[in-house]
Amino acid sequence: MFLSTDQHQKPDALIFEANGNGGHRVTDEDDVSTAVESSVPTHPLGIKPLGNKYFHTGTDARVNLGDLQVLPDEMLAQLLEYLDKRTLRLLGYACKFLYAQCSYDDLWKTIFLESETKNKTSFQWQGSWRATVLGLSPDKRIKIDCSNVFSDVLHRPFVCSHISLPKYTRNIPPANKIPSLDDLTYDEFAEKWSKKPFILTRCIKSWPVLKSWNMDKLHEMYSDVVFRAEAVDWSFATYYQYMMDSQEESPLYLFDKKFVEKMKIEVGKSKDAAYWNPDCFGKDLFELLGAERPAHRWMIIGPERSGSTFHKDPNATSAWNAVIQGAKYWIMFPPSAQVPGVYVSEDQSEVTSPLSIAEWLLEFHAEARRLPECREGICHAGEILHVPSGWWHLVVNIEPGIALTQNFVPKAHLSDVLSFLKYKADQISGFKKEVEDPYTLFVERLRVEYPELLEEAVKQMEEKQGNKKRRWDQVVGHDSTDGGPEHKKGGGFSFGFGLGDDIEGEEDEIP
Repeated sequence: MFLSTDQHQKPDALIFEANGNGGHRVTDEDDVSTAVESSVPTHPLGIKPLGNKYFHTGTDARVNLGDLQVLPDEMLAQLLEYLDKRTLRLLGYACKFLYAQCSYDDLWKTIFLESETKNKTSFQWQGSWRATVLGLSPDKRIKIDCSNVFSDVLHRPFVCSHISLPKYTRNIPPANKIPSLDDLTYDEFAEKWSKKPFILTRCIKSWPVLKSWNMDKLHEMYSDVVFRAEAVDWSFATYYQYMMDSQEESPLYLFDKKFVEKMKIEVGKSKDAAYWNPDCFGKDLFELLGAERPAHRWMIIGPERSGSTFHKDPNATSAWNAVIQGAKYWIMFPPSAQVPGVYVSEDQSEVTSPLSIAEWLLEFHAEARRLPECREGICHAGEILHVPSGWWHLVVNIEPGIALTQNFVPKAHLSDVLSFLKYKADQISGFKKEVEDPYTLFVERLRVEYPELLEEAVKQMEEKQGNKKRRWDQVVGHDSTDGGPEHKKGGGFSFGFGLGDDIEGEEDEIP
């Protein structure tokens, strides 16, 4: 629970925070100082967290809900999701508490995404989803004082949209720091670094885009070009306007896989190329698939606080991420690590984690930073970061930024990619529908171009699968003499365990 720092708050007001049991305690003087220094600004409607209700001597806005008072804030918020824009707007005028609830911008974001406006590539962004859906320019907006509305459901997202990123991205423990190098040769990468994250500070300094691209220049040159930003396709002019005037907890992230074609730029070491793949990563074996390879390169643009929650890159590929403008904070864990706040299904097909980066930082960052497997770093403009195959990573822009990224298959991780394509076919992504069997297609191309490399990779893959099967047999109790299952009285049983992606006896490499 958080205390609002509005103009009515006395400097010596008691600060409450939630404890692990859902109760509350008063912090000591040092905690008070820290909490005040890291507190967020006043909510634009004056909404306060629930804890402030205990110091309020006036009328609680919730009493005007009538019969709706029986519903907790969470349930009321869910019910409002079923209303159309007219009903939601009119209901908000019934009382202050409903005005606060019906002004919650995520409700209006959903309405926007379900409306015809979503399909428009250009329109006037009005600073919020509600104002945009209703077409409310600043002079048409009313401001209702909701300072007697106390709700964690409504105040928490506001807190998340105003967290201090430096609090989480600075003072990285020395043991956690992602190694930073000037550059690498391919032999150095293959021998020592293919399974470790690292940042190269001089590798891409000669890329022309470092001199020719920044946010304003892209706006000038490509304002009418339509790019993909999560669930919408907007002109860059519209996205630029959104990015410069948005206070969302989780801002839309421009993440476009066809930017090369749309911007009509060249990639490679030709005379007019905008950039090229770094030599240090060697041959990208997915290039053998030609036009049939899955989506593999993206231009990424976003405001401060935008980014990606914890995930692994698709199809067991490795990746590089080059920052053209801005800076990105990365926090990473090896494949078999148990990342705090991230819950993975047994087959790793489903990942459950906090809905926003800010929520994860608030709740789990401190715990994650204490783990020995944790790796953190900031990649600045002109630098490039390597994401090894299978590594968990969360990334957040600590200032508005532009980046280029590409997924690739190095020789060192060929067996991982083959294993993924063969044994996790239901999790394959990025291939065109015409490619019905990516595994067989890839094997056929490898057999023609790199038969010896394929033979070695298949051998590694089969050894890994054999080790996993032996561990499985040990867990379920297979009899080693006749191969039959060991039956237990009482029928079925359940268990939980974590089997990493590593070969038995081989631990993840932690730099």
